[in-house]
Amino acid sequence: MEEIIYKDESYKIQGAVFEVYKEMGNGFLEAVYQECLEKEFSKQKIPHLIQPILEIDYKGEKLKQFYKPDFICFNKIIIELKGVKLISKQHHAQLINYLKATNLKLGYLVNFGASPRVEIKRIVL
Repeated sequence: MEEIIYKDESYKIQGAVFEVYKEMGNGFLEAVYQECLEKEFSKQKIPHLIQPILEIDYKGEKLKQFYKPDFICFNKIIIELKGVKLISKQHHAQLINYLKATNLKLGYLVNFGASPRVEIKRIVL
């Protein structure tokens, strides 16, 4: 049986996500959920960076292009938020690219637009 990485940290992050969804429901823009989750992370003392710039290398050279995930929590878990009816393959690919760019192992794709409850996809590289 494979051990779940960052189990305690993941539990705290998911708790914060559920708290935001319980309070706000669905139907708001992604930016609203991001601000709410930022407040909830702070309230619950979850260490986080907000939209950090992730540089991309090509054959050892830094590109002008960069990624900006919604959050990096505990300096090791990427959180990417969506406010859409359905999560697409492109959303999955976006999070996988963030993980590759950072060499981090775990990310969460959080869709506040889902109904009847928030959708959380755990992606491990």
